[in-house]
Amino acid sequence: MKNTTATILAQKQKGDRITMLTAYDYSTAKLMDESGINCILVGDSLGMVMLGYDSTLPVTMEDMLHHTKAVTRGAKNAMVIADMPFMSYQTSVYDAVKNAGRLVQEGGAYAVKLEGGAAVCDRIEAIVKASIPVVAHLGLTPQSVNAFGGFKVQGKDEARARELIEDAKKIEAAGAFMVVLECVPAKLAEIITRELSIPTIGIGAGAGCDGQVLVYQDMLGMFSDFTPKFVKKYADIGEMMKGAFTSYINDVKSGAFPEESHTFAISDEVIEKLY
Repeated sequence: MKNTTATILAQKQKGDRITMLTAYDYSTAKLMDESGINCILVGDSLGMVMLGYDSTLPVTMEDMLHHTKAVTRGAKNAMVIADMPFMSYQTSVYDAVKNAGRLVQEGGAYAVKLEGGAAVCDRIEAIVKASIPVVAHLGLTPQSVNAFGGFKVQGKDEARARELIEDAKKIEAAGAFMVVLECVPAKLAEIITRELSIPTIGIGAGAGCDGQVLVYQDMLGMFSDFTPKFVKKYADIGEMMKGAFTSYINDVKSGAFPEESHTFAISDEVIEKLY
């Protein structure tokens, strides 16, 4: 069944947890889609796990369009949500609508995601008025990592906790249909989830959210630069890949690969004519 804003909202209302993972290429998106994932996020996290940057800040609109196009070719039923990269919406409402439109029109995304609370409500409202569904992102917003002084849990003191609750209400009023809560204390995320009529998706925000999202390289053990506390590793694909690569190298060097079954034949008669 195709996942839409209506089906996602219905899941919250029924207490049916929403599933989301990141993907950045066709084959991974296709596998996730066939597994029945609700949403695929083409995250600007690709800057770190795909492009090797130390943050999401260098990611460009062209990067996001390139990867979003690939994912939408592989996902037939999952809702594809594309991140709006740093400086694609902060500069003006006009830029926000234009770049959101590009992710939908050129990239094929169903919805876009942008970071921030009250400060971006005018952007959310304008994008929604352009008939583009918006996912908001509160808590640890990676594009603000320099302002936060690093990757830190948000909302641990009373003032910041109240601010996050108010921000959540404001982004809902602005028209966002879902919100990601990242690195927010679990009990605070539960309060926000109860206060909102739109679904909350947690990443490091506890089990009280309406759904969860993880970076797929993290949950498969494919990204070893660092592992956030909130990640559960469901498989160690990284070690399996390294083992397979090593076996391939050894087979090539020893002559064990390719075997006869991997080659194409030609008649001896043709070969004799070549001498």
